[in-house]
Amino acid sequence: MAVRILTPAVGKAIRSLARLRGGGSAFPGKVVESIDRGFLARTLGQLPYGVVLVSGTNGKTTTTRIVASMLSALGLRVFTNPTGSNFTRGVVSALIDQVDMRGRLDADIAVLELDEAYAVHFVEQVKPRYCLLLNVMRDQLDRFGEIDTTARLLGKAAAATTGVLVLNREDSRVSGLSRLAPWSTEKQYFGLSDDLVSFFPSDDDMHEEASQGVRVSDTHGVLGDVVLTKVDGHTSTYLIDDQEYSKTLRLEGVYNLYNAAAALTLVRAVMRDVNKARNTFIGTERMLDALAAVTPAFGRGETVTVGKTPVEMILVKNPMGFRLALKSFPAAGCQTMIVINDQYADGRDMSWLWDVDFSSLAGEGAAMVSGVRADDMALRLAYDQVEVAAVDADIERAVKAFLQVKPEQPHHIYCTYTAMLTVRQVLSQITDVEDVGL
Repeated sequence: MAVRILTPAVGKAIRSLARLRGGGSAFPGKVVESIDRGFLARTLGQLPYGVVLVSGTNGKTTTTRIVASMLSALGLRVFTNPTGSNFTRGVVSALIDQVDMRGRLDADIAVLELDEAYAVHFVEQVKPRYCLLLNVMRDQLDRFGEIDTTARLLGKAAAATTGVLVLNREDSRVSGLSRLAPWSTEKQYFGLSDDLVSFFPSDDDMHEEASQGVRVSDTHGVLGDVVLTKVDGHTSTYLIDDQEYSKTLRLEGVYNLYNAAAALTLVRAVMRDVNKARNTFIGTERMLDALAAVTPAFGRGETVTVGKTPVEMILVKNPMGFRLALKSFPAAGCQTMIVINDQYADGRDMSWLWDVDFSSLAGEGAAMVSGVRADDMALRLAYDQVEVAAVDADIERAVKAFLQVKPEQPHHIYCTYTAMLTVRQVLSQITDVEDVGL
């Protein structure tokens, strides 16, 4: 009991010391976990609407941001974990920042992004009321092994969900996890119209393998609670309860319009419960207005301005994400830089770059290639006949040189995760860059 009383004070003290010494944001969480293993479950257990868990290979950060932003706009007090804190100790560190000295959290609901592997550890301590599982791709196989291993990890989260499980009907490995959820857990789906399915290839489509299953709609007649039916620039059209709604969003990249469909499905489930508990009515139009106000997350089409030059930072982690990013940010009339690292957080195995079609860059070429794997990336581009103007493994020097190339044109920087952190740090020395809590 004494430890419980002292946990917030101890955690906050360690947090302050870590910041003074430039320590990692997850360190206080590591300490708190070691002295009070019940802190996470006890603190999140206070929340009247429980916990939303968001996981999957691609799109976790953006989708978490969309869900948290929408729920906040719709009147809920939301606790969420900042970018880069998607391990359990990162969540604990974020909680230490937000609780008062008595351990009370001023929030109605938690919306948490969890790494696929750490979601397993999280649900052993906290059962999510709502769970959103996005996709399974060949990302960081050096960490998780084969793709079906990743699906099994997500299956643990599905099995622990107590209220509503939201699944991607177009990813057979994800939609198939519905069978693992408790019988009392409601299953909902988000999906694509038939003419958009080919634009968002599954992992099996990309590797020409036999699918492990079929679309939910083909076997069960489930149309999906929210279906993305049309994309026109920033404007997306969604089929919801047999009615189409069109909305212009601030999100960048066509893949984020699909992430928005996932988020909207989840938010509708939460707000249904909120409306019932509070005897209110917040309908689809209000939710779409909240969606339209959401801005891009860290590195997901995030734009900063250097002088008069718009610089877009685009996070890339796997073949599908990189392919869709290249489609979403046309190279014509723009300058392109690619920064590839192979640190643990990026995934050591960069062979997935050979599954990306870079031919769309052939016309303009790449002005700069950088990062630990700069030479490998330059070689990969050469195979697609993409001319590379400069290669410099030093990211700081490369970014500064890149900004001098035709500053009158928009600049695109494609980065792996740790490369993105360095790029943002360099840009923050030159212009205003949002603080995302890293």
